[in-house]
Amino acid sequence: MKQEDKIIIAIIISALIIAGSIFFSIKLTGKSVDNGYDNKPLSNNNLIGQHIVTKIIDGDTIIAEGENVRLIGMDTDERGYPCYDEAKERLEELILNKEVRLEKDQTDKDQYQRYLRYIFLDDKNINLKLVEEGLAVARFYPEDVKYKDEIIKAEAQARENKLGCKWGGEEQIKPKEQLNNYSWSKLTPEKTGLSVIGACNAGNYINKEMIVEGKIADAYKSKTNTIFLNLEKPYPNHCFTAVIFSSDIYKFPENPEDYYAGKTARIKGMIKEYEGKPEIILEDVRQIEEG
Repeated sequence: MKQEDKIIIAIIISALIIAGSIFFSIKLTGKSVDNGYDNKPLSNNNLIGQHIVTKIIDGDTIIAEGENVRLIGMDTDERGYPCYDEAKERLEELILNKEVRLEKDQTDKDQYQRYLRYIFLDDKNINLKLVEEGLAVARFYPEDVKYKDEIIKAEAQARENKLGCKWGGEEQIKPKEQLNNYSWSKLTPEKTGLSVIGACNAGNYINKEMIVEGKIADAYKSKTNTIFLNLEKPYPNHCFTAVIFSSDIYKFPENPEDYYAGKTARIKGMIKEYEGKPEIILEDVRQIEEG
């Protein structure tokens, strides 16, 4: 065999070895040779895009792909409050067992590890629709504002036109037997002449003096020494806030943010609205009673 033929055979064998190595490497790693096209499969691991809704937890929480998904930009009543059933049933009617599109804003998950998403059915924003129909109120994380203008406008129109369970019909005061079973000695309708409402309904009574009842989900002191007691849900999804300014802290138990945290309380006063949320300013310890 000529020397030239030996060289050619050696080159062919080397090429086959290299080609074989590349092939098996691809099979083992799953990587592909870059041919100028995007060969990566679409991934739903971050729970965006099209998914089937398999369960409705309540008016603002669903299950899709086995994951809990919280509708963002809005908030519905918790169990035991007047509009809980209506919101849940409407959400079931709209999207249960249907394929929807999940859209992310800035925040991926909340503190309970639920995915935070907007839900679209046939290009209709379901989060917005529940607010439009008077079944939910506008609620936003500070950074998640993609549809904020539309949702806030929808809530204002629903309020103005008295639509849905949240804004229509008779005043939705929570029946006494449905409120938490605590023994109240001071802040009662009999002693104050005021009605008792659940914290998540306080937004319905702006500029009215009421007694608001609910669990203090979180409490904190700001840099200016103002105390914020957020009821039923932690900030920024809280239903209602009781505020104690620094000038009045001395009238309350030491470290009010620790003393009241986690307790169920009744709070008496004029309900005002601040940045879209209902609140009562506490100027005297007699305005609050622990259960």
